[in-house]
Amino acid sequence: MDQDWGKNMPAVQLFAFGFGYVAGFLAARLRAHGVACGGTVRSEAGAAALREPGYDAAVWPGADIVPPEGADWLISVPPDQEGCPVFRAFGHLAGQARTISYLSTTGVYGDLQGGWAFEETPVAPLSREAINRARAEEQWLSLGAMVFRLPGIYGPGRSALERVREPGARRIVKPGQVFSRIHAGDLAVLLELAMGRVKRGEIFNVCDDEPAPADEVLVHAAGLLGVEPPPAVAFEDAGLSPMAQRFYAECKRVSNAKAKAVFGWRPEFATYREGLADCLSHSLR
Repeated sequence: MDQDWGKNMPAVQLFAFGFGYVAGFLAARLRAHGVACGGTVRSEAGAAALREPGYDAAVWPGADIVPPEGADWLISVPPDQEGCPVFRAFGHLAGQARTISYLSTTGVYGDLQGGWAFEETPVAPLSREAINRARAEEQWLSLGAMVFRLPGIYGPGRSALERVREPGARRIVKPGQVFSRIHAGDLAVLLELAMGRVKRGEIFNVCDDEPAPADEVLVHAAGLLGVEPPPAVAFEDAGLSPMAQRFYAECKRVSNAKAKAVFGWRPEFATYREGLADCLSHSLR
């Protein structure tokens, strides 16, 4: 085992496999209540960055780690063709976890041609990435995990505000195309609620209340910054990469009704307008 793992730390309650952007939001909320948090990252530099504010961190794959017994697991490590690497390495220890939350994607629904995606909607993944996610979902559901299907995640430092500022930024316009999204802060609130109200083996969509076109969001972001929107380019003329084309091949509206009903959750940033205003306020601090 990594000799630094857990050294001089209280019992870790949140253990995040893939301690990244979302885990950071959740850990900040939990630490405010005195909850110790830790997890894995892919490099020693990443581990050092987490240890600096007081989180426990280990490099994985790399360190020979054992998740703290009784902790709440948060899993956001990308899947591969065999499903979830965390499931293969640590699934046999799942019974020691208090709760398991697996972060998946609404991409498993495939293209609904603008229709609504509910948790009971059959999965029909189109991309290899979404197919891998669907396989990983099945693995974790078999162990009683809660699966959270997520659309695009944004927040301070990772929003349309940054995209507007990028050199050569464009607005891809595809009439009728809409996307759902979720502010990382709202996602963290729901994950915290789920840790307290466990729903084993269930699936939840997590998104805000207003699916909207991506180009509309960019126009609003430009307005907040007081700059001209990026030039509009028709989807057919954009020359997008195969990956970007797959992204635009799917059109769906995602329902968050179940998460609201089960957990009493309501997104603070109900649309991209409130969410981008929050992102801007952080950039001005």
